[in-house]
Amino acid sequence: MAEYSTQGSAVQGVSIDNNRRIFNFGERVAELAPIESPFYTYLKGVANKPTDDPVFKMLEERHQWQRRSAKIKGAIASAGYTNGSQVLNLALVDSDYDVYGREVGTPVAPQFVLEGQIVAVADTTGTVRNFKVSGTPDLTASGATAAQLDLTPLFTATCAFADNAAVEIVGSAFAEATGAPSAWKDELYDREGYCQIFKTAVPVFSGTALATRYRGRPDEFKRVYAKKLKEHKADIEKAMLFGLGRSDESASGPERHTHGIVPYTEANGQVFNFTYASSAWDDFLDTTETFFSPESGNSGNKLVLASRKVLTWLNKLGTGSFLNNTVGSSQYKFDLQTIPGAFGHTVTKVDTMYGTLHFVMEPFMRGPYENYAVAVDLSNVAYRPLVGNGQNRDTVIMTNVQANDSDSRQDMVLTEAGLEIALPETHAIMKFS
Repeated sequence: MAEYSTQGSAVQGVSIDNNRRIFNFGERVAELAPIESPFYTYLKGVANKPTDDPVFKMLEERHQWQRRSAKIKGAIASAGYTNGSQVLNLALVDSDYDVYGREVGTPVAPQFVLEGQIVAVADTTGTVRNFKVSGTPDLTASGATAAQLDLTPLFTATCAFADNAAVEIVGSAFAEATGAPSAWKDELYDREGYCQIFKTAVPVFSGTALATRYRGRPDEFKRVYAKKLKEHKADIEKAMLFGLGRSDESASGPERHTHGIVPYTEANGQVFNFTYASSAWDDFLDTTETFFSPESGNSGNKLVLASRKVLTWLNKLGTGSFLNNTVGSSQYKFDLQTIPGAFGHTVTKVDTMYGTLHFVMEPFMRGPYENYAVAVDLSNVAYRPLVGNGQNRDTVIMTNVQANDSDSRQDMVLTEAGLEIALPETHAIMKFS
């Protein structure tokens, strides 16, 4: 077996002296200079999930136990309430979550409000009042954008409720010997991903060139081969960062493009905007309150692929930095450490009270992306190579693809794989200016 030396580390490769062979290189290519392709390296290391279909489907399941809140639609004028003795057609309420548990920007009738539940809502003075849902909610009210509730007050007072006052389900209560209550369920949301075909050709070498000993690196073919493997891996990294997922039909067959985590999150996930000012750290911490919210299904740990410019700003906040020595870090309420990563990367670990961010330099966050960082929940992404019917297309080397009568040699590196992105609200784009 030949060894390819890449930036001082020897990586076992395939024997390039074999003829007309296909070698699977999928488990080795990630070892080639991992700091140059951190996203691909992490995906291969912790989120590798083969697929047997180049168009793969995934179902998203969200936690329903957190999504038990709504808002009053329209202010309710001051009125007198008597504990347990009234049944009032009190309010229209709507929710921010649809039947799939996705937070949407338009009002949705809350499926989860049922007869027998206790709801809590603060009146205009800030006092929390409890009501019991005493009838089956009408989910067709206001064109199915709100539910009409019959409520029994569990207090005695005169009070009013403001428009958009928050409503929270705080349990249920039933009399002895009563029957089963109504029920509700959420739905699974269906998404689609695509395997993209990546090809990188090793330039044609004549038989003469293969037999020639060169200065510096005697075997030019092996030198170029190692470079082409890294080029191939970089193409995969860039596509899974910046690709626009789609499937196009052409005369030769479908051409598929994998989703990239940056544009996909920008369109479907969370986007936060910051400045490079030192005061931006307060804004940064404010966003973690939303970003790590448990109702979004967050894991509490994020891999943050950041440009060098963003990492420079972040490390200026650390212990011993100019900012720290000038104003002190106590006001920033964070714990920043630089630690070695599991796959050869240097990781800037930021612990907040809501979760942990693991910042890694992404060399391809440059040019139009130099002010970007993308926070990825690794439990909700997966590298999906095409593997089926005994065929593995997770980075294979096809040797001697030149014509049979050619006094030359050409090899090709091929990968067919895509990025699966689930629960996009658990990922975030951070833009700095």
